[in-house]
Amino acid sequence: MSALDQVDRHILRVLRRDARISNASLAQEVGLSASACLRRVKILEQEGIIRGYTAIVGQSAQDEGIAVIIQITLERQTEDYFRRFEAAVRKHAEVRECYLMTGDADYLLRVNVEHPHDFERIHKDILSVLPGVSRIHSSFSIRNILAGR
Repeated sequence: MSALDQVDRHILRVLRRDARISNASLAQEVGLSASACLRRVKILEQEGIIRGYTAIVGQSAQDEGIAVIIQITLERQTEDYFRRFEAAVRKHAEVRECYLMTGDADYLLRVNVEHPHDFERIHKDILSVLPGVSRIHSSFSIRNILAGR
């Protein structure tokens, strides 16, 4: 993979802000011809720097419910434990995000629930039976400061 130059980084910043921007507008914003800009974007895609484009679906505060942030500590920090845990988490659509972490916890997960009592089922039926889990620490959000940004 080649090193990114200032123009490549500028292209990436613009695409992060608006991935639906037309190539002509992108080229104008980064100071390239449309063909040169398209060529750079294609190279960034081929090299895996741009891995895809996605739609981020907004939800109203009423639909989103309460975000629950969960810290998971595993019994052991081995590749086998990580692999088994991650494979199991992928099977549960309720887990909206899952991050391998440094620090006190091994993983940070996010789930959304309608009401705090709805979390009991997720805790009992999903989190507590994930392989290798030794500790679960959950925190309920009050509100999302950056919602709608």
